[in-house]
Amino acid sequence: MKMKRTTLVLLFLLGVLLLSACSGNSRTIVNTWPGLAADDAHAYLSAGSHVYAVDAKNGSEAWRYPAEADNAMQFYAVPVLTSDGQLLVGSEGTGHAFFSLNPETGKENWAEPFTGAKGKWVAAPLVFNERIYAPNTDGYLYTLGLDGKQAADPIELGGALWSAPVTDGQFIYVASLDHHLHIIDPAGSSVIEPIDLGGAVPGSPAAGDGGVYIGSFASTVEFVQSNGRHEAVAKTTNWIWGSPTFAGDTLYYADLSGSVYSLDIPSGSQNWGAIQPDGPIVANPLVAGDKVYFASEEGSFFALDQDGKIAWEKTTGGKIYTTPVVSGDLVLVAPYQGDFAIAAYDSEGKQAWTFTPAK
Repeated sequence: MKMKRTTLVLLFLLGVLLLSACSGNSRTIVNTWPGLAADDAHAYLSAGSHVYAVDAKNGSEAWRYPAEADNAMQFYAVPVLTSDGQLLVGSEGTGHAFFSLNPETGKENWAEPFTGAKGKWVAAPLVFNERIYAPNTDGYLYTLGLDGKQAADPIELGGALWSAPVTDGQFIYVASLDHHLHIIDPAGSSVIEPIDLGGAVPGSPAAGDGGVYIGSFASTVEFVQSNGRHEAVAKTTNWIWGSPTFAGDTLYYADLSGSVYSLDIPSGSQNWGAIQPDGPIVANPLVAGDKVYFASEEGSFFALDQDGKIAWEKTTGGKIYTTPVVSGDLVLVAPYQGDFAIAAYDSEGKQAWTFTPAK
């Protein structure tokens, strides 16, 4: 039953990505799950026809981009804040545009968006060494300057690119749905041959000491060194969609059976026994303070302590595929088809505010 259920979940998610471009703008939030980012001042939600900035103190709308819905622009990629004051986000609409917005005002920073890609912008970009590395579903990794101009030739990696690249400070790691992990020099060349992980990889790696940790549909977590050597360090009961998350020497991850894990890296042993509090988990774990947060397809948002015991649990009235984020002292969650678009909770589980876009 679990495999049948997770297969249905996967088919649903694939269908959303394939069909969402056909959605009209008759609704404020279209039939996709949203992207969410935050700083101390605002939450940034990419949801259908708009990117929204929401006041982190009270949940009121600060701005939306564009002001009027445009079918050529549809958003659900996670926005990325840069150190020089930009908010980067790609559109999956027909224009295939990649934008830079002012996070305070929602105005465009660049004279023109980047429109050189042939596919949808599903993944968040990586900003590293004053360059933007933006993966696209057309199988190319695009390199832009912080001014939005193309800084190098696109790198053809093959397979749809759905996840954000990461860096260990020297190399860039990019995962693909064609089962491969690519290790790239920032100058634009592949360091080694692509590494076959044995299953599709919709999530990003997590950079650790000496390499990266990454989960896949092979139901394993692999440790991959920059020289290409790799080994499975953990098995799961089902496919892994999301990215692992580090906290010190502990790696947290979850699978589509709804099982959550805590791996002690030095010893290679699990810190918890079997924990399966709810349905399939697609969103990445979030570590904030002394708690680890997970969100499930069932719409449950729960906080675990360091021993794996549930400290509190909330029901959002929708399904959660989007990774929760931190804004100041609050943890934010964005359900799909929920009673609200964002909810903010403090560390004890008290709801501070909710946000639903006005029509």
